[in-house]
Amino acid sequence: MSTAPSAAAAAEVSAQRHTLFEDVQALLIGTLFVAVGLTLFRQAGLMTGGTVGLALLTRLATGWAFGPVFFVINLPFYWLAWRRLGPRFTIKTLLAVSLLALLSEWMPHWLRLEMVQPLFAAVGGGLMIGTGFIILFRHRASLGGLNAVVLWLQERFGWRAGKVQLLLDATILLASLPWVDVRRLALSVLGAAAMNFALAVNHKPGRYTAF
Repeated sequence: MSTAPSAAAAAEVSAQRHTLFEDVQALLIGTLFVAVGLTLFRQAGLMTGGTVGLALLTRLATGWAFGPVFFVINLPFYWLAWRRLGPRFTIKTLLAVSLLALLSEWMPHWLRLEMVQPLFAAVGGGLMIGTGFIILFRHRASLGGLNAVVLWLQERFGWRAGKVQLLLDATILLASLPWVDVRRLALSVLGAAAMNFALAVNHKPGRYTAF
């Protein structure tokens, strides 16, 4: 006997919206995963991509605090998110960005690591960040900036989010060469690959339809 869902059942699933509680817990858990992954990266002196990477580059070049820089960098991208992905996505993204900016400042007071093996930080941190992104994406949110652009490209053209994100991240990582040595850059690339592996395998167009 076939176990495939009927057309009516599929239509019912696609019409479901997440409840407010489901969205709130997703924003909290998704941003927490990303914040912990970034803590591993920062402890090991690694870089990452996206607007997070841009904020880290700015911190390296200027010494400014990561949280406020990350929040400001994302401001121009909300217009695209509002126009292309709608107000619900934009509001959720604004909340997720604000929460991550706060967590990045609070995390050093909550979590202190004496030693992190750099290879583990790259793989473990990358997978945690990727998992956090998946949670946010599946609840129609992101961490702003390039994430919003990547998600729009996937929905508009069917381009795989993981592959597009990997290309953009690689560009940002290469730009960090003046401040990051070759070994840490190589580990940063591995971390970006781990993050985008989680995205490419687990976040495919049409597989998850609830919003």
